Formats: sequence, structure tokens, C-alpha cells
Amino acid sequence: MTDTTGTFDEALERLHAKGPEFEGWLTNHAPMTVEALVRHGHAPRVHRWLDAYRHRLEDMPGRTGVRIDGTADASWRTALGDPARLGDWIDHFTRTLAERPWRDVLAEWWPRLLPGITGGSTHPVIRTGHAVRALLDGDRTGPRLAELGHALGYWAARHQPLAAPVTPSGTAGIGAALAGVPGVPDPSRGIRARFAQLPETPGWPAAANAVRPPAGPGEVPGMLAQLVREAVLRYGERAHGSPVMLVHAATAPNAVLRALPALPRELWVPGFRAAWEASASVTAAYPAPGPSEPVASAPATAAEAFARAAEHGDEHAIKFTDTALDVAAADPEAAPGALAATARAVELIAPLGA
Repeated sequence: MTDTTGTFDEALERLHAKGPEFEGWLTNHAPMTVEALVRHGHAPRVHRWLDAYRHRLEDMPGRTGVRIDGTADASWRTALGDPARLGDWIDHFTRTLAERPWRDVLAEWWPRLLPGITGGSTHPVIRTGHAVRALLDGDRTGPRLAELGHALGYWAARHQPLAAPVTPSGTAGIGAALAGVPGVPDPSRGIRARFAQLPETPGWPAAANAVRPPAGPGEVPGMLAQLVREAVLRYGERAHGSPVMLVHAATAPNAVLRALPALPRELWVPGFRAAWEASASVTAAYPAPGPSEPVASAPATAAEAFARAAEHGDEHAIKFTDTALDVAAADPEAAPGALAATARAVELIAPLGA
């Protein structure tokens, strides 16, 4: 990330006085959106965007006064998945990242947090992916390290494993497996209620486990990239089913892909398994009707695609476009479909402030 203006760090300092949620459990997307805006050359928009988003920013939640000890099982395991400990978790990671190299902290907590990848509607892992990307690609400034602490703290507080964890163990390719995921019986309720239906969803365990697992760490980057590509292209065809929530079927696995370079190789295969679980469960939770054709014309270039999303302003459209452009850059054959999918997001999602 090249940011000679200091805008990104300024924005993070502004945001770190605020909590990761609002209205009880909805996600504050601002840190992730700001990172994407700056990365794609739209730093001048950042503070104006934050001003427009400020009604979704609430003060950091209070602390319980009970310190979390990351080395004592009885301390951190008891607090894991407890949203009432959100402030305590952020304090824990802030202290830890001040004392130890950030990669070591990430490697220690990655396997602890992965089983709860769907908690918080997958937003905590997505925020972690943005934070890790910023640290890998740019200066390791105080605000950027603090952002990783806020992301990991959010993940730990909202950690929630699925009732029936997914274990990829079949022979199906990623595209076929994703297409075979069945929808939940009652898609009228919120995401947590939908995830709770998965164990009783006809065909769910077999379909979710049908995908072929990686043979080893060397296969993981390519398989994750394929999963993100399939989810992005599928969004372009079926986003009308739920244009906001289906974004996460692509952005969650992309967060894991972005974190890989910072992680030991022995953690890569578990990362793929969790990424598949996140993408498959979101796909099942928001079953889409048949394919439809977009109305808006696809952008001709990546720069045009992101400019449209930035002008549109919605955080999901911006973050989805950021992920779709990763696909377009990595796979020229998929680029037209990925660019068209960004137009679909802008077309179907309401603009910021609408």
C-alpha cells in the first residue's frame, strides 16, 4: 500500500475510538472500506466517506475489568465467543502486539480463531484480512498494528463455530461443490438463524463436505484463489438473491488468502478448510433464484470498476469490488466476469446514504 498522504493512519486513529459494531451486533465496516479506498487510489475520499458513515460509529464498548491471559487456557477459552468481553479482547491484543512481533501473534491465534470463522457474519476474518494486507504491503505503523489488534479482538469476541462444522473430504471441484450447496429451508430470518438451520438442511452435510481438500500447503493458494473466483463469478449471476449478504461468500475466503503470506505453511490447509466453510455456509444461508442478466454495463477497466464503487459509496460494494479486482488481476480469463460482477454490486446494492 502506498499512502504518502498519511490518510490511512489518520482514519484508523479516528476509528479506533469507536467499536467494531453498532446497534448491538451490526458490523462497523469503516476500517475495511478505508483500507480499500486508500489502496485503490481514493484516499481523498476517505474522510468525506467517514463523515457520511459516522451515524454507524458507536463508542468502544466498556471493559469488564477482568484481564484476558492469552497463555492461560482457563482465561482465554472462557472469554472466547463472549461479545460482552469485546473491549477486554481488544485490550488483550493491543497489549500483546506491543510486546511481540505481529506475525507471531497472528500465527498463535489463527488456529484458535479459525473454527469460529462464521461468527459475526464472517466480518471479523474479513477485517483481519484487510489489516494483514496493510501490514504486509506497507509500513508497520502504530495505527496499523492497532488495527490488527481490533480485528483479532472482534473475531475472538464474536467467535462462533457452526453447529455442524464442515470437513472437506470429497472429490468434487470447487465450482461444482459450490453449485451443489443446498439452501436453508427458511431463508426469511437473519444470518445467525439461517446458520442454525444448516445441520437440518437436507443435503447440507454431504454437499458441504464434497469438495476435495488440498493435498498439502502448496495447493492452498491456488485453491483459495479458485474459491474466491467462483464466488465472485457466481455473485455476478445470482446476486439478486441477496446482493449484500452474498458479498461475503467471496470476501471471507479472500481474507484468508490475503493472510497466507504472513502465516506458517502448516496453517494454510486449515485456512482453506475454514474459508470453504465460510463461503459454503453463506451460499447456503442465502439461496439465490436462477441466474439473471445485469442491467448496468460492465466497466472496461479495474480503475473504472473501483471508481464506480467508490462513487456509489456503499461499504459492501466497495469491499466486493476490491475482492473482484483481485480475481481480475490474477486471472485474465475471469477478468470480464469479475468486472461485470462489480457492476452487479453497484446496480443492486443501495448507495451510501440512500
